[in-house]
Amino acid sequence: MSDIEQNNKASDSLLSSNNIKNVNNNTNSINNSNNVNSSDSSKNINSSNSSKNGKKSNNSNSGNNINIISNNINSINVGKSDKASDSKNNGNIVIEIAKKAKQCSYLIGSANTEVKNKILADIAKNLLTFSDDIIIENKKDVKKSKELNISSSLLDRLSLDKERIVKIAESINEVIMLTDPVGKVVFGYNLPNGLVLKNIRVPFGVIGIIYEARPNVTVDSAVLCIKAGSCVVLRGSSHALNTNLKLVEIMQKALKDNGLPEGIISIIPSAERDDVEKLMQLRDYIDVLIPRGGKDLIESVVKNSKVPVIETGIGNCHIYIDNKIDGIDIQDIISIVVNSKTQRPSVCNAAEKLLVHKDVAKKVLPPVLSELERNGVVIKGCSQTLKIYPKAIPVNENEWYIEYLDLIIAVKVVNNIVEAVEHVNKYGSHHTESIITSNYNSSNYFTNMCDSSTVFVNASTRFTDGGQFGMGAEIGISTQKLHWRGPMSLEQITTNKFIVFGNGQIRK
Repeated sequence: MSDIEQNNKASDSLLSSNNIKNVNNNTNSINNSNNVNSSDSSKNINSSNSSKNGKKSNNSNSGNNINIISNNINSINVGKSDKASDSKNNGNIVIEIAKKAKQCSYLIGSANTEVKNKILADIAKNLLTFSDDIIIENKKDVKKSKELNISSSLLDRLSLDKERIVKIAESINEVIMLTDPVGKVVFGYNLPNGLVLKNIRVPFGVIGIIYEARPNVTVDSAVLCIKAGSCVVLRGSSHALNTNLKLVEIMQKALKDNGLPEGIISIIPSAERDDVEKLMQLRDYIDVLIPRGGKDLIESVVKNSKVPVIETGIGNCHIYIDNKIDGIDIQDIISIVVNSKTQRPSVCNAAEKLLVHKDVAKKVLPPVLSELERNGVVIKGCSQTLKIYPKAIPVNENEWYIEYLDLIIAVKVVNNIVEAVEHVNKYGSHHTESIITSNYNSSNYFTNMCDSSTVFVNASTRFTDGGQFGMGAEIGISTQKLHWRGPMSLEQITTNKFIVFGNGQIRK
């Protein structure tokens, strides 16, 4: 029997002991993938507690309490206006939305897996049912954005059609299949004084998401937060305001149809910058903020927020080609570099910089850079690179810090692996790096010394992704050290709690 199984058995024994008479039965509301709080409670949440044969279920009172609380919270009508124009009133709306989310967090936090999955399934169904309504609102946003001359890449991210809506709905089904992290025992053991200790995963509570013109993020974020047992307060780009309002309305319908308050998913219903600043100050109601977007957005949130922030997204990623590449075919090197740069150049795990050891630069750079050029990549380089590959464009110092998000790559010839690592740690964003080498010591040095969330050996940077890592859908890729680094899936958007069972122990 494992330590955790022994721990569970010990805690069960304590709970059944005659010496402990007042242990709250609501301990069973701690949820995990095994649905410890039973299907009875899910029935209480999803429907009224009608009696059968004149008898009520054992959980009928708690079910009625949930419905009463849910109805009371739903009666607070905030965040429902189309577009508020008065900034002072908007500020009040932001506070009320956050307050309501805090109240709702205790309900979704105690909902079991069956209930949460039912909500997600209904969201997926509603997206397909009301796809025409979504497209109508999206066309308004696209038209306005075209008039503002936004970039073609941003316009592409903003645009929705039936095919894209179907893909969003399908992605929800993937989240339904993921294991619910809430209630998972991280570790547990029996203390010498007889106390039985468990550390379990619990929801954050209220997660705020500030993001740019990507309507799919509206759905992705809400779905992941619900499965992880948290409420979500969304603040998207003004470019996608009409689309986002409609998407949230559709998702709120799924909540209401399942007897839960709409405030579990809410959106700041305006495009005012003041509302973002107000949201960042609400530490009493928002437990964590996750900005998803470019460097300016993330830096602004980190600088101005009083709410704890998880940084995500900026990906100034590097590939370093070592001088010890015996046995590695040049075509494999080309394949790794080209895939890292060109498969999807506008995403955060695309390679932006190529570092090459001086001993192999003359051999490796010409074929690698020629293939990149054939794939439409603009080559920029240091003085040594220009000598080896004259078609390259000179790179300036500031560009080593830049995440291009485009078919551009900057190339530098370095003296050794130490200089390569120093360059990565100075100019990089702590996202993803990769080394191409046939030497164990080189791979060990590079992976240990690069201060990044993910470091590959002989593989494309494009694999830094929750789905590719077998973690499921992600809410972002964290580039900081607290509380997680790398792809953030369900488990990474929960926190932890100690549960300790006693039998009358006092500290002496």
